[in-house]
Amino acid sequence: MRNLEKDWLTQGLIDFEYKKYILLSYLQGVQSYFDDQKLYPYLSDLVFHYQNLQSIKQNKELLFENFPGKIKKADFEKLKIHYQKIVEDDALMKELEQILGFAIPTLQSTLNEGKSLYEYVEEQLEVVPIGVCPLYANDGYLLVNERMKKTTQVYEYQISVFENVEEKYRGIHTKYLETVEKKLSRTFESLKLELIKKYPNRPNPATYLVDIKRDIPFHETVMPVAKRLLVKYISAAA
Repeated sequence: MRNLEKDWLTQGLIDFEYKKYILLSYLQGVQSYFDDQKLYPYLSDLVFHYQNLQSIKQNKELLFENFPGKIKKADFEKLKIHYQKIVEDDALMKELEQILGFAIPTLQSTLNEGKSLYEYVEEQLEVVPIGVCPLYANDGYLLVNERMKKTTQVYEYQISVFENVEEKYRGIHTKYLETVEKKLSRTFESLKLELIKKYPNRPNPATYLVDIKRDIPFHETVMPVAKRLLVKYISAAA
């Protein structure tokens, strides 16, 4: 499936029918992914494009950044004047406003479908701590259990905290370790003990299980949602 370029709005011919064709072609592909219960990378992609168009609608100066072309120091002022003329071109701006008037609600409609799918998937996943978790839970093991399958995926995870003046952000990095077979004698608690023996650098690791109730695409949906849920769970418990 072809991605929607970051500067699709101002790249090439600025014509309502042409841009409408490009957008609808892209959204048709996104919809087919959503129909297959695949969320990523297109949900985050939709969020980016929707927010970008909203920003452009509210601030015409952002059009400078969206017009393609490499700006060198020597001709920066010349290009700035050129872009200024484009922004001041009433006919061109009316065309852009017509494109924005169609694109924003159309993107929002597909984005709402993606959010509904995300909420559905979130309901099918449950985060459960395994054993006694240490006070520091920003790194450890993540067990991903799909009920419909005979194996459990084991990951190492690490949560990083980023702060600015206004907010605190948390990001998560996961590393695949192994896939283990389910057995009656192998509980998730005993699997945690196996991991402690195999990887002695973590004598008392935080370990969480993400239990998945239904058969959902793993890489495109389960893992991205599972990681976000884990970050939310640990943040709430901190």
